[in-house]
Amino acid sequence: MTLDAPRTFDERRKDTLTRFETDVDVWVSTADGTGVPCLVPLSFLWDGETFLLSTARGNPTARNLDANGRARLAFGGTRDVVLVEGTSTTVEVADLGDGEGDAFAAKTGFEPRDIRSSYPYFRITPVWIQAWREVNEIAGRDLMKDGRWLG
Repeated sequence: MTLDAPRTFDERRKDTLTRFETDVDVWVSTADGTGVPCLVPLSFLWDGETFLLSTARGNPTARNLDANGRARLAFGGTRDVVLVEGTSTTVEVADLGDGEGDAFAAKTGFEPRDIRSSYPYFRITPVWIQAWREVNEIAGRDLMKDGRWLG
């Protein structure tokens, strides 16, 4: 197999931001207080700085995010990976910013505000982002550390 030349930092960042803007769903990984993992696909909205997700309050993902405020998001397949580790804040429907609920529904096709059971939102703020396609991009895969873009 012939590998494409590795992307520059700027190319990786641009590709990553494009993915955040255009992808609709992401794998969300959380863990409970004993370390039991939970992995689910959820729809999301990227606002340029944070991800907005929603799931039923009683689901393990919501309970884990409420309890420890940490999540890992995984985009793409195994040969075009973006991993995001972030902190989570619970956002009740009444606390959504102007237009956020409408933007979320428009992008994802999912309207949590119309569901009778409680569906809070969760704002994930990235603190660490990695992106790589093949082994020749692993060495430079860190795009963000400690909440700050590198490069």
